[in-house]
Amino acid sequence: MPNSLINETSPYLLQHADNPVDWHPWGDEARKRSKDENKPIFLSIGYAACHWCHVMAHESFEDPETAAFMNEHFVNVKVDREERPDLDNIYMQATIAMTGSGGWPMSVFLAPDLKPFFAGTYFPPVRRYNMPSFREVLEGLANAWENQRNAIEETGEKVLEHLRAQVHNEAGERLTPEHLAAIAKSMQGAYYWGTGGWGDAPKFPQPMALEFLLHHSVAAKQNEYLKLIEHCLKAMARGGMYDAVGGGFSRYSTDDHWRVPHFEKMLYDNALLARVYLHAWQVARDPFYRRVAEETLNFVAKEMTHELGGFYSSLDADSEGEEGKFYVWTLDEIRSVLHAPGGLSMAEFFEAAYGVTAKGNWEGKTVLQRALDDSSLAARFKLDPELVAAKLAESHSRLYAARAKRIRPGTDDKVLTAWNGLMLAAFAEAARVLEPSVIASETKQSAGNWRLLRREDHPPRNDIYYNLAARNADFLLTHLWRDGGLHRSWRDGKVTGEVFLEDYAALILGLLELYQTDFNERWYAAAKELADEMIQKFSDPVGGFFDTPADGENLLIRPKDVQDNATPSGNALACEALIKLAAYSDEGRYRDIAEKALGLAAKFALRYPLGFGRWLSAAQLVSGTLKQVAAVGEAGDPNLQRLIQALRAEFRPGVVAAASSYPIKENAPALLHDRIMVDGRATAYVCEGFVCKLPATDVETLTGQLNS
Repeated sequence: MPNSLINETSPYLLQHADNPVDWHPWGDEARKRSKDENKPIFLSIGYAACHWCHVMAHESFEDPETAAFMNEHFVNVKVDREERPDLDNIYMQATIAMTGSGGWPMSVFLAPDLKPFFAGTYFPPVRRYNMPSFREVLEGLANAWENQRNAIEETGEKVLEHLRAQVHNEAGERLTPEHLAAIAKSMQGAYYWGTGGWGDAPKFPQPMALEFLLHHSVAAKQNEYLKLIEHCLKAMARGGMYDAVGGGFSRYSTDDHWRVPHFEKMLYDNALLARVYLHAWQVARDPFYRRVAEETLNFVAKEMTHELGGFYSSLDADSEGEEGKFYVWTLDEIRSVLHAPGGLSMAEFFEAAYGVTAKGNWEGKTVLQRALDDSSLAARFKLDPELVAAKLAESHSRLYAARAKRIRPGTDDKVLTAWNGLMLAAFAEAARVLEPSVIASETKQSAGNWRLLRREDHPPRNDIYYNLAARNADFLLTHLWRDGGLHRSWRDGKVTGEVFLEDYAALILGLLELYQTDFNERWYAAAKELADEMIQKFSDPVGGFFDTPADGENLLIRPKDVQDNATPSGNALACEALIKLAAYSDEGRYRDIAEKALGLAAKFALRYPLGFGRWLSAAQLVSGTLKQVAAVGEAGDPNLQRLIQALRAEFRPGVVAAASSYPIKENAPALLHDRIMVDGRATAYVCEGFVCKLPATDVETLTGQLNS
């Protein structure tokens, strides 16, 4: 018989609806039961794509004897960390404070007043890995609850005091250009040139750090960090963490060399990484980066897009009960798919490219990773270098078709506003940066019954990516911004009641990117309205923002996390959004709030820059490099299109742009107000630091002003 999770929408919670454990969702009912029955709460937090969450579920939560003991002595609560980042944040801090580390599944034991008194992550069913069994943990805590209540209460109070102290409320001085230059040097000094990236295994991508270094390099007009950026991007994309066959990145590498991934694929990783590869292509013009960016976006379009326009949250690491089974290959499988009769065997070529052997490189199978680059392959097989990429693409296409016949990993198909905002920004920017190109037909088909949304007063764009972005924005504004406010999560037509700072901030930024792609005033107007809601709901009078709204659930603390984690800090995103809105709207209050918030992270960013990459990019925007560009002209004027194309020709992270044909609409950004055409010609205005340069009516003048 299903438990109480059967009525939830989260795929992760529904995975546990048939457990013999009497699971409850987080809420008043579980807390009341804990108090009435005098039982502690066992809080289990995880997510649908989490491999070790599945392992613990199979070993313990599906075991009738373990479940019976849990039901007798505890009130058992399941939480999807992706739906409730506030709970995840609070109890992760508690877990780290009590154990020195954290992760998922997170296993926390609470008193009825929600104070944690014991915490851990995965516990095995029997003693192993120098860990007690889960049953031993349960029995020990049940005994302590009965016989050592005072000690439990003391522990809960100490943990609560620690949590309260972690809420960052002290605003300091904001980062100066000199600080930013020193931080970039520090990142460079800590970089691992041998393997690429920062830190040891498990090795996570650091797209926010790379974005800051790119932004800083452009702002400082130097290429000092480009070698590091390219080294890191190539190390990641040539390793097993990148899906060479289907595109897209796994969550992290289990080794130092990016060889073997943890196979789950998260929407936010692919949003952040697609953009940094796109920006690297704009700077370096290496087609490798463009290909990775396009393949990553195409993967999301094909495999993570709802027919209505929302983007799914993740793909599982496991299929058929095995981690990575969907993605790995044997030599025989590759040869059966790629062997071509007569001439050069495509299999032989592919085996050389990826170093495929009979013994494999992971548990007897092969995780595909490049062994030879394109030039080496061309030399070895005496091919024109331009043919190498085409032959590899054909191989990937055949393998993708063969892989599609396998049993797929599970898809967490809930749509999260914050993560969709990040991906919306990626598709919107790609649409204006990448000229129209041929994309696999299945990409179009996966988008559902889409229609191209065209305007006559914009330059050429990639309409497939644009359409994905526009449909996504429309979906979010229609289905998740309703009933008097924004919502965190949507699935099968139902939304959750919660919303968080990162949801507002990420969506605002995504809408501003889309506005800069099609200059449709709807997106700008929505972004501005959402920003005003965000300020009202989340502002902290001493500076910055709380992660939860003022009218949200009363928890142990009201979290205010300033550190970037796997996703950017909501506070950092909010700062960036308000800085850009101030430039569009001429409303200084947005800039004042952002600059005050920037002081929250300054001292931490100086000491731990890798944990504050998005803050550093926001700080770079206010360090004297932000330019405002307004372009006006007659609808369909080719010269207006040429001016906008010149603006988009290079990576310009320190520019916000607005454009319009006449008449300029009332809800257009204030940046466009009172702009006139010079001598009847399309005209662009470049402004910086409250000063505007002479109007530009030709590409050469505009480019010179942008580059000065």
